Amino acid sequence: MVPVAYLILTVGSLQGGSYAVVGAADQAAKVFVLQPDAGAARQAAEAAVALAVTDMGFDPADASLTISCDAGCLTPGTMVRAHVTLRVELPLVGGIPGTRLSAAEVESSAAQKVGRFK
Repeated sequence: MVPVAYLILTVGSLQGGSYAVVGAADQAAKVFVLQPDAGAARQAAEAAVALAVTDMGFDPADASLTISCDAGCLTPGTMVRAHVTLRVELPLVGGIPGTRLSAAEVESSAAQKVGRFK
């Protein structure tokens, strides 16, 4: 019975991680294209990722964000892509000092076009 319960907890963690990266990538791309300059855009995208993964109960340090663009990232008409990867730890093992066992890495990408009249 215990292995079945642990399997359910692990699958739940992976599903939560999947939801977190989908939301994080989507919001990172959206906030990136709304910023006035590249520095502010990167900072806003990082904050969006941190908020999305924290809301789902994960550590922002386990998430990574990659932004890629066709040309100048904030040039009108440019497509901006956000790719987020999240390391999902095994449930109940993270509380043991010195252990960081990972169940899997989940990832998602999203794209957003910079507005023509920005």
